[in-house]
Amino acid sequence: MSEPSTTLPVHPAQPAPQAADGAGCHAGKEKLKAQAAASGKAELLAKYAKDYPVGPHDQPQSMCPAFGSLRVGLRMRRTATVMSGSACCVYGLTFTSHFYGARRTVGYVPFNSETLVTGKLFEDIRDAVHELAKPEQNDAVVIINLCVPTASGVPLRLLPKVINGVRIIGIDVPGFGVPTHAEAKDVLAGAMLNYARLEAEEGPVQAPRTGRATKPTVTMLGEMFPVDPVSIGRMLEPMGLAAGPVVPTREWRELYAALDCAVVAAIHPFYTASVREFDAAGRTVVGSAPVGREGTEAWLERIGQSCGIAREKIDAAKNAVLPAIAGALAAKPIKGRITLSGYEGSELLVARLLIESGADVRYVGTACPRTPWSDADREWLESKGVMVQFRASLEQDVAAMREFEPDLTIGTTPVVQKAKEAGIPGLYFTNLISARPLMGPAGAGSLAQVINAALGNKARFDQMKAFFEGVGTGYATGVWQDLPKDRPEFKKAQLAAIERKKKSEEAIGC
Repeated sequence: MSEPSTTLPVHPAQPAPQAADGAGCHAGKEKLKAQAAASGKAELLAKYAKDYPVGPHDQPQSMCPAFGSLRVGLRMRRTATVMSGSACCVYGLTFTSHFYGARRTVGYVPFNSETLVTGKLFEDIRDAVHELAKPEQNDAVVIINLCVPTASGVPLRLLPKVINGVRIIGIDVPGFGVPTHAEAKDVLAGAMLNYARLEAEEGPVQAPRTGRATKPTVTMLGEMFPVDPVSIGRMLEPMGLAAGPVVPTREWRELYAALDCAVVAAIHPFYTASVREFDAAGRTVVGSAPVGREGTEAWLERIGQSCGIAREKIDAAKNAVLPAIAGALAAKPIKGRITLSGYEGSELLVARLLIESGADVRYVGTACPRTPWSDADREWLESKGVMVQFRASLEQDVAAMREFEPDLTIGTTPVVQKAKEAGIPGLYFTNLISARPLMGPAGAGSLAQVINAALGNKARFDQMKAFFEGVGTGYATGVWQDLPKDRPEFKKAQLAAIERKKKSEEAIGC
């Protein structure tokens, strides 16, 4: 699907060239992709390229994508998660996982050049899987290949599908094939849904912990704040529907319940592999979410029509919730110009809620791709004059901030840093925005307090800028008795030396 033609005139800074080092982590994206294709992963890479298209540039500046799959596995009960990759990558991913509240062990199968080349690494992974396949402890074991094992062709597909009744799920999540950690959640969620769907087709499967639903359910696709599924369930009641599981699920048996639904709500619209499994199960997928008054009305209409609900029941559901949402929005207005960006996948939903709260939103950037399930939100935002940028780069997010001169910037850490350097209040999207309810009446006023508090900080930033005025920036950062001199000729010489080294290595085939 083509990207919107309207883009900011951004000229990204060119990074210094890096030397390749064979099969190592820093060999470079193209070399790793070529090696992975030569090692039998060409079909996998083609599938990822179709599911998670990049562009307009090669890849968003997000954290290691494998974190998404790791997070999904670590949040599930009775699921063991094992990584195979370079020690530095495993250390960083493990640290990040525990920083975000993982409460279980992360497995790791180490390797060296010998075990990688000889195939011993695969044998070590198989041994680890057999050791973890204990049905009294685990329903499933997940093994995640990081960049180097993927590029080297470590064949997780050859692992047994089940050991002692424990399911074995092997996935490759390389940084050169999966663009963002948000989409890596879909890699594992899709693989699990595929496994569960095939199990259900073979015969009876385990019921959910709370029993099978007595009403038709709406499965929700995408991680959400815990209150949001409860709010959605209340909104669905007048139509005789119930809220189903949230995918990624917290337990294996919930996957069966997720597939056994009346309709799927793609709250986060980038779960392409998961949607494919729901399509195979004959389920309809509806985009957007019940955010704000207009968003909730349109979403309830689509859900009702998809489930064949009578007109009076759809109208009853709307009448039960829309006045409360309108009242909450009016009670907590937001006034100010805002630019917004992030990599969670809910950026368009947050922008809709901000606009219905009264904010003047000029730009929305998301690291995720444009999909059919984001079209409703994109069209609504563009009708309000908002510039929507899919696969947004850091440079585009910063350029939007400078172009639109907002009163508040919501974004990733580097975007917020740039904003504060410019004296513009900023809020980190992941920790301060996405960690709040968005749906229904509970979400209608949830952002106002933090947004309005940040908007009120402009005077403080002006005071700080005035206080530190005269302190150097760039090469002259700091306070000096004698102002440093810029030396562009040294930078030019170093870049030329790096370029010569790169050409020399390419000539001898390094």
